[in-house]
Amino acid sequence: MARSTIVAAGVCLLAISAVVAWQFRAEEESVKVADATPSPAAPLAGANASPIRLSRQARENLGLVAKPLEAKEFWRTIELQGVIVDRPGISDQGVVSPVTGVVTSINRFPGDSVQPGTPLFTIRLTSESLHASQMELFKATEEIAIAKRKLERLSEAAKSGALPGSRIIDIENEIERLNVAVTAYQQDLQARGLTEEDIAAAAGGRFVTETVVRTPSRTGTLSLDDTPRSPGEIVRPLMFEIQTLKVDLGQQVDAGQVLAELADHSELFVEGRAFKDDVPLIQQAAKNGSNVEVDFGIEGQTDWSAPPAALPIHHVASSADPDTRTYAFYLTLENQSQTYETPDGTVRTLWRFRPGGRMRLRVPVERMENVFIVPKEAVVQEGPDAFLFRQNGDLFERKPVHLLYEDRLYSVIANDGSVPPGVYVAQNGAASLNRILKAQSASGVPANVHVHADGTVHEAH
Repeated sequence: MARSTIVAAGVCLLAISAVVAWQFRAEEESVKVADATPSPAAPLAGANASPIRLSRQARENLGLVAKPLEAKEFWRTIELQGVIVDRPGISDQGVVSPVTGVVTSINRFPGDSVQPGTPLFTIRLTSESLHASQMELFKATEEIAIAKRKLERLSEAAKSGALPGSRIIDIENEIERLNVAVTAYQQDLQARGLTEEDIAAAAGGRFVTETVVRTPSRTGTLSLDDTPRSPGEIVRPLMFEIQTLKVDLGQQVDAGQVLAELADHSELFVEGRAFKDDVPLIQQAAKNGSNVEVDFGIEGQTDWSAPPAALPIHHVASSADPDTRTYAFYLTLENQSQTYETPDGTVRTLWRFRPGGRMRLRVPVERMENVFIVPKEAVVQEGPDAFLFRQNGDLFERKPVHLLYEDRLYSVIANDGSVPPGVYVAQNGAASLNRILKAQSASGVPANVHVHADGTVHEAH
């Protein structure tokens, strides 16, 4: 009896355990199903979110600007750094002493603007060879005059037969020999820096004891006259600026010694630096004749005309810099200048661009056709999605778009029908509009109502 009771109790315990286990599994399954079933939540600000309404004051506070979309052509660019440098052979020029002597006068100083032919230095001659050349020139000139007078006296005698003709021939040969000597001395003095007036004075016996060193002229790419190259164009006369003086008053100088350095910044180079991987792209742009966009980073200078937006590529360097391992390429920059006169009558020059100035360069590398180009601030991104805000009066509606390319300034949108051409979209403030849209969706407040400061809700009016 006791044994059967024990067996019955064990069976009951097994049955109770089975029931409890079944109930536990049932509850677990119900929890899993509940977790898998989405619960109702507040609608998120997605592609089809309700538009937001902004008053005129709100738009002004955000500084919103709306413009219609227009399909255009866009060039994808690579952005590099650039610096303004002198153009070798054009920007700088040295003034050298043509003779050996002593500097007795300095007529212009650093900062002064001078034209070609302006007197810069006066040098007292101390060269014995220069004095000898002048003396020989004077002697040869006088001997020619003596020979010519002698020829005039003997010509009548030779015609009458009182004098042999060979005598006349000898005198003519002597005059020809002296003329050759005069020409040689004139060339020698001209090479030493004497002017035609100085040489003529030396031939007359007035020897030059000092010489004036003037601003040199330049031949080449720049015009020295004021003739316009196109109708209405004003050509600035060639002006040099004295950059540095290399001598002092009373200093002894040798022939060929540099006296001063002149600068003419009317034509400069913009030097860009690129790494090895970018060089083929720059070379292709140079071959295609593409201009490089230049951002000088200057604003608010109303007394100057607008700087060039793009510059042509002059050439690409064939070797790399051994320190930076970068390759240089150069753009041609025509400078802007202004002149003013000081109270003492000195003319000075102001240049818009100076060597050492830095800017950003954008080299075109790929053409994209039939796309929308908007400022970067017009697009907001959320993960893989990108959105524009279409304006319709006071309403701004978020539209998903295909973002093809983006750089520091612009966003390029595909013209795939997401937004049609001609619609007005916000050109800035997309991030602010997106935050307003999210706040509106989270609060559940419809777009056609507004909340007052006291918490009351009213319909839009």
